[in-house]
Amino acid sequence: MLNAGELVKELQEMRDQGFLSDALLRHAVKKIASSNERFDWVGVYLLRESGEELWLHNYVGDPVPHAEIPVGSGVCGTAVAEKANQNVPDVTAIENYLECSPDVRSELVVLIRAGDEIFGEIDIGSEEPAAFSEEDEASLQAVSDKLAEQIMAERR
Repeated sequence: MLNAGELVKELQEMRDQGFLSDALLRHAVKKIASSNERFDWVGVYLLRESGEELWLHNYVGDPVPHAEIPVGSGVCGTAVAEKANQNVPDVTAIENYLECSPDVRSELVVLIRAGDEIFGEIDIGSEEPAAFSEEDEASLQAVSDKLAEQIMAERR
């Protein structure tokens, strides 16, 4: 199980030591991926300045065919378009699903945001159907909020 409090503390320590968002994002992805065997693919997509497309910053898992995703497409693009996290228990039931792997059965997308400003998202795929709980989403939200703090600080 992801220990969000521990990871948030590590990210804050990295901030205090002067690390930039790139390093924090990479650390978070690696830590999340290793925290639970249900998490078969973990990545971070960042929103381009135009607000029209997400681009894959980094990931742990098999390569995916979608390094760029238009806002509104798939689970990731829908999260940004609707400004809401997405917990999809069965990706095969999603009409506009962008398949990253034929083995993925469920997906959780948690936005990296500050208020209404969206910077990107953490995306997790699992080969298990209905793999993600409300607790998983809450834990990832805490991590996403810490990442958003760093991104906001760098944009000032």
